[in-house]
Amino acid sequence: MKRVLLILSACLLFAAAEARKPEGAHLALEHPTHDFGDVPRKGGDLVHEFRFTNDGTAPLVILRAMTSCSCLKTSYPKRPVAPGDSGVIRVVYEPHKSEPGIFNKVIQIYSNSADGRDIITVQGNSIDGERSGKAKERRNRTKTEH
Repeated sequence: MKRVLLILSACLLFAAAEARKPEGAHLALEHPTHDFGDVPRKGGDLVHEFRFTNDGTAPLVILRAMTSCSCLKTSYPKRPVAPGDSGVIRVVYEPHKSEPGIFNKVIQIYSNSADGRDIITVQGNSIDGERSGKAKERRNRTKTEH
């Protein structure tokens, strides 16, 4: 009797673990946001790689990535990502193509994932190099004059 109960418990435990896996493909991002912090507007392109895993039961196919700004470029795997395998979505932000100041950009990832669409965001503060340098000079002058 104990043996039957033990086997039945093991089967239920195994079934519960399998039930947690999403049916079909599933794109699971490690971190869906990235903060570049303060960046010089004329300092060159910024790159971040978003790592993901297909924790589903079917191959994951990323169909397209739509950006909220022409200042963003993306690249992603064009081939299916097998269940349990990982990949990278590479985002390039070109600060010279947008206005200085705080930015919060959105990338929509469309795939055959159970979610259908996933959202990635990059944020930061684009600083115009000349203005920030002059502002520091003015602050230093006013401190020493008083």
